[in-house]
Amino acid sequence: MTGQTEQRFSPLPSQSVPRYAGIATFMRLPYLPPEQSEGTEIGLFGIPWDGGTTNRAGARHGPRQIRDSSSLMRKVHPVLGLSPFELANCADLGDAPVNPLQIEPTLEMVESFVGDLVGRGIMPLAAGGDHLVSLPILRALAKKHGPLGMVHFDAHTDTWDRYFGGCKYTHGTPFRRAIEEGILDPKRVVQIGIRGGLYSENDDNWGLEQGIRVIRIEEFYSLGIERVIATAREVVGEQPTYISFDVDCLDPVFAPGTGTPEIGGLTTLEAQQVVRGLRGLNLIGADLVEVSPPFDPSGATALVGATLMWEMLCLLSEKVDQRRR
Repeated sequence: MTGQTEQRFSPLPSQSVPRYAGIATFMRLPYLPPEQSEGTEIGLFGIPWDGGTTNRAGARHGPRQIRDSSSLMRKVHPVLGLSPFELANCADLGDAPVNPLQIEPTLEMVESFVGDLVGRGIMPLAAGGDHLVSLPILRALAKKHGPLGMVHFDAHTDTWDRYFGGCKYTHGTPFRRAIEEGILDPKRVVQIGIRGGLYSENDDNWGLEQGIRVIRIEEFYSLGIERVIATAREVVGEQPTYISFDVDCLDPVFAPGTGTPEIGGLTTLEAQQVVRGLRGLNLIGADLVEVSPPFDPSGATALVGATLMWEMLCLLSEKVDQRRR
């Protein structure tokens, strides 16, 4: 991106249009079909799909409820001092096409959708959907940036191999596939908040053997937030880096609406603090996944998801502004 982009995209003004009014879009931003997205620098979009879920489905409904909850977001980050909608042109680009009945065609459709955005110079910020949707996003980004680093927030490593005998593509396998395909550099991947039981004592060994830096929840609390942030920044370095945030990284007290909850997780404040600590990294995109509204009729988990997307949007917008300058 070169030159000065005219700032012409802005959320609906909440003091003249009530937050409960109007058509729901991410952060109340204008909706633009991808083919009409000229001038967009950060594209927010949904991936309403949970075909990789092996037990409690429902994340396909996440993007719609996150959109509704995101009407509560405001314009200025009081801690970082950033106003993302002044730093970058942001728009809601709708939902990626999906096939609720087939996995691999959906992966291809999402990759094509994101590839089109990347080709237009748009940085992706996605709302899932189950965690398998990260794989096609990474595929599309790696075609431009090469092998990527990643800061991965999750209760699970998602580097397991196959389910039910031979299924390669589930929400527990995306990052194993990404490493095997050469689109993630495992030595530039850090996983934060890992916990919960395993099917066997060897389940997480493969990722460790590849060089992934895994910060289990026990180490998270022994290190403290500042050292966790420093470790993450050291691991990913200055090369292109992606953020993937599975909402089950949080303790289910804060985010009950998810398919695979694990007790003993991060608080919402701790998650915000770590995300903010990633400011200045060479970020090229992000996602927020596994919000499952059927398991949280209150909508609290969708609000958590929308807020964390806004936190990541602040970081992405600053990076867009720096690159433009």
